Amino acid sequence: MPENRITQLVREDKKLLIAYYMPEFPVAGATLPVLEALEESGADIIELGMPYSDPIGDGPVIQEAAHIAIRNGVTIRHLLDLVRRARQGEGCRKITAPILLMGYCNPVIVYGIDSFLHHAREAGVDGLLIPDLPPEEAADFLTKAKKIGLTVVFLISPVTPPERIEMIDGLSTDFSYCLAVNGTTGTAKLSDAASGDAVDDYLKRVRRHTRKKFVVGFGIKDKARVESMWQFADGAVVGSALLQYIAGATTPEECARLAAGFWKTLR
Repeated sequence: MPENRITQLVREDKKLLIAYYMPEFPVAGATLPVLEALEESGADIIELGMPYSDPIGDGPVIQEAAHIAIRNGVTIRHLLDLVRRARQGEGCRKITAPILLMGYCNPVIVYGIDSFLHHAREAGVDGLLIPDLPPEEAADFLTKAKKIGLTVVFLISPVTPPERIEMIDGLSTDFSYCLAVNGTTGTAKLSDAASGDAVDDYLKRVRRHTRKKFVVGFGIKDKARVESMWQFADGAVVGSALLQYIAGATTPEECARLAAGFWKTLR
């Protein structure tokens, strides 16, 4: 079995810039062109959302994107087929960047956990982030995922106590994902929190209690905030801002052009 792309990447001494994209948003047919645009523009890892009808942890931007993705026909089966096509270069240049799927437990359970894991790996997925999967209940899922070479990422929040940070660090395969502030995606006011050094202190605390790398997401919208997060963390995740930037596109080609333009401003 070839080594996981995420595992290879985190060995490198570089700060990561991670894109979150909701497939088939804002128009059907946009996914493959956008993946190509993001990779060519410098996205180190691409997170693909698994749309769910009740995304309780997400703000209005990603909620709306999820609903549009569902209307445009995105199911887990369709999403995995898009990943397979991206890996094989069907409809786009062959995508080699690590791909991480992010979504909720319910669709995975409905699909069938064992089938989902195997089909994801076969399609070319490298990792999974399931926000509502409690670490304390994840042992079986984690064992099965690791056995077939899938990275599993767990979340750390600003109110996570030190002993739990250490537990999450131990469970996450290659890196953990820190929420910059408490709140739903795209709605948290990172600039307000950062003004009191709260985020800096929080990330310093995470660093003291982790051995693996960690990345930061939620509320990161521009190059200045990416670079600010890079001072303390190993990577920054940008999602809602990207979706907002491409939301007005009416063709897949326009989506790709806008995505590339936005991503280059972050680099």
